[in-house]
Amino acid sequence: QVQLVESGGGLVQAGGSLRLSCAASGRTFSRNAMGWFRQAPGKEREVVAAINWSGGTYYPDSVKGRFTISRDNAKNTVYLQMNSLKPEDTAVYYCAAGQTYLGPLLLRPGQYDYWGQGTQVTVSS
Repeated sequence: QVQLVESGGGLVQAGGSLRLSCAASGRTFSRNAMGWFRQAPGKEREVVAAINWSGGTYYPDSVKGRFTISRDNAKNTVYLQMNSLKPEDTAVYYCAAGQTYLGPLLLRPGQYDYWGQGTQVTVSS
């Protein structure tokens, strides 16, 4: 059974940093695209970072230069380093993994096959 488990969320002041982790089990995702999404109350789920099997990455303008996605294939884990956090970054953050091997970056929620349970990130002003 595939599981993605996020950790590292919490409450931080504006300008602070957090590092989210997503540990996968049940299968290896070293050759799969993975991503981080967030969803604030009343808003749609949106991508904040994506990484493909070869290390290519994508960030929307809203987080570019502040967020960094990385992966440790030996640990079957993906990370999201978030710096210079803003109150508008407050949301539940989800990790996701695609099922296709050696595929492209995946930017839409519907393209992913596996999801974590989410971790709350709250940025106070």
